Amino acid sequence: MDLLIPHLVPWLLVLFRIAGIFMLAPVLGSQAIPVTIKAMLTLALACCVYPMLLSSGELSLGSVATVMVEGLDLWMLVPVLAGEMLFGWVIGYCALLPLVGVQVGGSVLDQQMGITAGGLFNPDVGAEMGAVAQLFYTAGLAIFVLMGGHHIMLAILVGSFETFPVAGFSTGAPTLDLAFVANLVVGLMGVVFDMAIRIAAPMLCLVFLESVAMGFISRTVPQMNILSVGFIVRILGGLMVLVVGAQAVLRIFTGTQQTVFEELARVFGAG
Repeated sequence: MDLLIPHLVPWLLVLFRIAGIFMLAPVLGSQAIPVTIKAMLTLALACCVYPMLLSSGELSLGSVATVMVEGLDLWMLVPVLAGEMLFGWVIGYCALLPLVGVQVGGSVLDQQMGITAGGLFNPDVGAEMGAVAQLFYTAGLAIFVLMGGHHIMLAILVGSFETFPVAGFSTGAPTLDLAFVANLVVGLMGVVFDMAIRIAAPMLCLVFLESVAMGFISRTVPQMNILSVGFIVRILGGLMVLVVGAQAVLRIFTGTQQTVFEELARVFGAG
């Protein structure tokens, strides 16, 4: 037992950093996975990663012990653990942004097609979304798994221990402050909203042309019920956009997801 006590605090730091990725990350943070399973996976990963850090020299028990001697009690340990959890939370949240973007693009199509009333509840985002948004989200999640996104997230998380070592506050190593997190998230959100606009742009252009055409028809044939005709035309046009542009949407999503992973790997120093 005496041999294990010195490892308790550094192991907890590793554990909480890994636990952060199970909060919002795609697949790993899904609400469909029971909390018990997430806890067991977190413990298993911590037990696997911790010996790797010790053997590679990326984790120093001496630095942690020095801080403990200087007065790091239980109440001071709480914000430190929260800071470690922030690493995993940021990686998971940034990896989730492209899925949110493709969902936003699908929601625009639902609204323009007039089928938002037939929404479906998505437990992963905790909100109701239209049929097209749900279709895009499910397709994006499938591509995320096929491209090994969950493996890439874990590789970036493990690589973060080299760039941002645990207990780095005691050795002068770089830390993850709130301003740094805000700049990273805002920058990636700009990329994701650009993706959402590119996905919704064909439908918006089609709706604009349809509105102009219906306006001319209503002036030419006042007896026609433009409201009912326009509703059908919008649905048919939306289905045409889905059929023709599905491959382009998936290609845009894949490129954006890869861009997000590359930026995360650059920031956190993962190879």
